[in-house]
Amino acid sequence: MIESINPPGASFPGVSQAVLVRGGNLVALSGHVPVDANGDLVEGDFETQLTAVFNNIGRTLAAAGTDFLSVIRFTMYVTDYSPAMLPVLKMVRARYISKERPPASALVGVAALYDPRVRVEIDALAVIPG
Repeated sequence: MIESINPPGASFPGVSQAVLVRGGNLVALSGHVPVDANGDLVEGDFETQLTAVFNNIGRTLAAAGTDFLSVIRFTMYVTDYSPAMLPVLKMVRARYISKERPPASALVGVAALYDPRVRVEIDALAVIPG
């Protein structure tokens, strides 16, 4: 149902260049930010906020009847991005995604998000088997 597409010469480690979906139900997740169960901002360093975002995505996926294995695409928005942040991003993301079939992904450095304390926001697409 979900197949990674990684042609030779176009691959980037840990990311599928495309994800082919046959059948199923598409779930679009809004941008998730680092908030706790009460909706209060989780302050802290990039890793702390990133972990909170992925935990929130996990809760949303569970509420939709699925999990991270169904994610076909992430778009990550990071404030004040620098390449030094990439190892942390990869480490945290690896706790949640399939190494064998990683989702297609985009990383976008942005000047700001809705709240100046927020360092990262992630939206996603997932497919639930039909």
